[in-house]
Amino acid sequence: MSAAGTEISAAAIAAAAQRIAGRVHHTPVLRSRSVDAAAGAEVYLKAENLQRGGAFKFRGAMNRLLQLTAAERSRGVLAYSSGNHAQAVALAARELGIPADLVMPDDAPKSKLEAVRAFGGVVHLYDRARQKREELAAQLVSEQGRVLVPPFDDPDIIAGQGTAARELLAEVPDLDALVTPVGGGGLMSGCALAAHAHNPKISLYGVEPETAADVKLSLERGQITAIPDNPTIADGLRTVQPGALTFPILQRHLTAVVTVSDGELITALRLLLLRAKTLVEPSGAAGLAAVLAHRLPPGHRKIGVVLSGGNCDAEALARYLA
Repeated sequence: MSAAGTEISAAAIAAAAQRIAGRVHHTPVLRSRSVDAAAGAEVYLKAENLQRGGAFKFRGAMNRLLQLTAAERSRGVLAYSSGNHAQAVALAARELGIPADLVMPDDAPKSKLEAVRAFGGVVHLYDRARQKREELAAQLVSEQGRVLVPPFDDPDIIAGQGTAARELLAEVPDLDALVTPVGGGGLMSGCALAAHAHNPKISLYGVEPETAADVKLSLERGQITAIPDNPTIADGLRTVQPGALTFPILQRHLTAVVTVSDGELITALRLLLLRAKTLVEPSGAAGLAAVLAHRLPPGHRKIGVVLSGGNCDAEALARYLA
């Protein structure tokens, strides 16, 4: 692991858990006989779709913003995101009385744009085909003097996200595998560090869309490798490369990264909604989609799955169910 990777410890995740306690939901662990039957294993669903802001992102955002100095709070914050991180930062900033600007793609789900604005965030839209969000964010930070809150490549963000796995393993300590969606790697990195601190032998699987498998490609090549910004219904996993901080953590801890199709995401989403009575967005269903499609090696008896988010447009949901 790189020197950067060693900066994030189990103690940092424990400190994050204490820091954000009472501000984030301790989300439930859901069970479904239908899911178990389809998976051929006991599946424990960590319902981060029920987190404040509708996704795990609120954990990292709150952990980061709580550590701003008074001077930084007065300057305000800026984040870039396809939706869930923007919602999380806007909500955390509103709760803490901090101004927040958010850079979001103009094709972001309508529900996520509306939520960010409802939380008081100021939205700056960009065209994915013509602009890079990082460049627009850097320009705005330079002009406005705001504090940048990255979506995944930040120690405090990673530590905050790791509290999800810490809670899950406190409730179900004998899991033999943990499956988590992976975009830029913030959630997977934090969960991997928390999980291996709890049990060094637990198997850890990241899941990406087939068309946005930047982490899988990077791990195969042994270096961060960018891919084109390809379409997928899993907008929250539509990253083009892992982070400089997250990648070495993933290299050290992951058992494997597997991929799923958009069709398999919809199958998992439908099963969760119609049989388990819980709504997730396509990105949030990625972990379960991999389990249902039997992408994991055989032999896992008790599998934890992080349902990472539930912010799904009503119009899109109607299409998936049709």
